[in-house]
Amino acid sequence: MITSVAAAPRTLARRLLPLQIGVGLQGLILWVPIEKLFMTEIGFDAASVGAMAAAYAAVVPLLEVPSGILADRWSRSWIMILGCVALMASSLLGGLSHSVIAYVIAAMVLGVYFAFSSGTVDSVVYDTVVEETGSNELYETWIGRTRAVESAAFVLSALAGGVLAQYTSARFTYFATVPLIGLAIIGFLRFHEPRLHKAAERVRLRSHIALTFRTMITFRVVLCALLLVAAGGLLSQAIFEFGPLWLVALAAPAVLYGPYWATLVSTLGVAGLVIGKLHLERRLIVAVLIMVSLVTALLLTWTRSLPVVVTAQVVLALVLAIIGIHASRLLHDAVPSSIRAGVSSGAGTLTWMLFLPFSLVFGWVAQENSIYWSGFMLAGAVVVVGALLVISVRAGRAVAPVEVAATAKQEAVEVAQAAEQLACKQLVELVADYLDDALSPEIRARFEEHLTGCDGCTTYLKQTRQIIGELNDLSTGRGNVQAPPRESTDQ
Repeated sequence: MITSVAAAPRTLARRLLPLQIGVGLQGLILWVPIEKLFMTEIGFDAASVGAMAAAYAAVVPLLEVPSGILADRWSRSWIMILGCVALMASSLLGGLSHSVIAYVIAAMVLGVYFAFSSGTVDSVVYDTVVEETGSNELYETWIGRTRAVESAAFVLSALAGGVLAQYTSARFTYFATVPLIGLAIIGFLRFHEPRLHKAAERVRLRSHIALTFRTMITFRVVLCALLLVAAGGLLSQAIFEFGPLWLVALAAPAVLYGPYWATLVSTLGVAGLVIGKLHLERRLIVAVLIMVSLVTALLLTWTRSLPVVVTAQVVLALVLAIIGIHASRLLHDAVPSSIRAGVSSGAGTLTWMLFLPFSLVFGWVAQENSIYWSGFMLAGAVVVVGALLVISVRAGRAVAPVEVAATAKQEAVEVAQAAEQLACKQLVELVADYLDDALSPEIRARFEEHLTGCDGCTTYLKQTRQIIGELNDLSTGRGNVQAPPRESTDQ
């Protein structure tokens, strides 16, 4: 027993290694640190930057849930590969851009990459951990290590991209990114994808979509976790998007921006490494995380010290990353594997839907007053995240993951049965045409395919044939009986 338990993490490490290599290579996007500089070179101004952000933000929410459902029904590895193809295409188009319109198109393609990547890696790691260990206890540890690899790649690309642009050109960083993403595809191809999401009985696409959305809005534990993931993602995205504005307000030297950004993205990896040592089910740990995040957010509303601002943002980003990893576990615990990627992608969609109005109000407040007044919006969001964290942890305790999965699985069975009943009703309406050989070849094939898996419809067809045969026999028998002689009207 001890040997098998000890062997499971080693087997899990070997199995997840190609995935981690792919995720790391996928994070080496060399043009990110100099993107704004390149955009300025090809003619962007404040208005066109806003237009690009709107076009990019419109693509991601539209594709996230459909791509998640496709990952559940087809292959999560191939969805990640298609995301890499989109990232390669976006980098190539960006490097070839000489106008605002061309770069906006490249940004929209980048939105396809983010939509295809949203929620997929988390779902894959969760299912792999369950397959290899029979438990979800090591999920936070291994998704944390995967995030650490991704964060290290972000830091490396942030530093290397700036150096590469300095000695070559900003445009070259786009082209240099393409082969690195191509290598990531090899890692994903060598990864042995878990098959838990294929274990459940396959249902029709319409039923699968209905089950995915119904699970997100009807199960309290799922809804709480979904809102927590979305609110935490909103706040984290706001830190990364608007955090540099504090440096601008404090007239920070340009040389500080590179190390600042590298430190900020490194929090994703640090959170991944420490999450395994924390127990967020404990009330004290939850209370400490909420208090620390609230204090750091409030610091951003009044301090004029550059070191304090940077420290507060880094600590807040770290706490949010820790909460985000735990929130993803709560969400995955609450749903069956067959719809896991779709529900997880739904959280990403909700994040974008919330972030769009939040960012507009945040920018308006910062412009009309100051960035420090916008800091109160961060503090308010922290209060919401803290409340959702408490509610989600309590909801997770009230309903065991196995019970929630069993409930969702039972609902999937009911949906499949309802779909089957509908198919039976359609078959009953077509029986007469089938016996008269009046169906098209395609419908006839589907009719007979349904019969192979439905004993009730097969019995019904036999009974209908028998009744028609008896009626024909009866009709034939009446034809052989001589009619009585008719009296003559002449008499």
